[in-house]
Amino acid sequence: MPGVIPWDVILAYAAGLVLLYIVGWFLLVPLKVILKLIYNAIIGGIILWLLNLVGGLIGVTVAVNPVTALIVGFLGIPGIILILVLQFILL
Repeated sequence: MPGVIPWDVILAYAAGLVLLYIVGWFLLVPLKVILKLIYNAIIGGIILWLLNLVGGLIGVTVAVNPVTALIVGFLGIPGIILILVLQFILL
C-alpha cells in the first residue's frame, strides 16, 4: 500500500531526534558554564574597579586581573575581603 510508512522507520526517526536532543543538550551545558564564568569575571572586574576608585582615596587598591576578577565574581563580598586580606598578608 503506497503512502504507508513502516513502524521501524518512524521509530528510527524518533530515536534520531532523541539522540540529537541529548547531544545538543550536552553541547549547550558547557557553553552555559563558560558564559557564567565570563559574566562573573566582568562583574568582579567592575566591583574591583569601584573598590579601586573609592579605595584610592584611603590608600587601598587591588590589581584588576582575570584571577582577582573571577575570585570576586565567584565569591562576591567575601572574595573582596579574601583578596584584601591576602594582599595585606603578602605585602
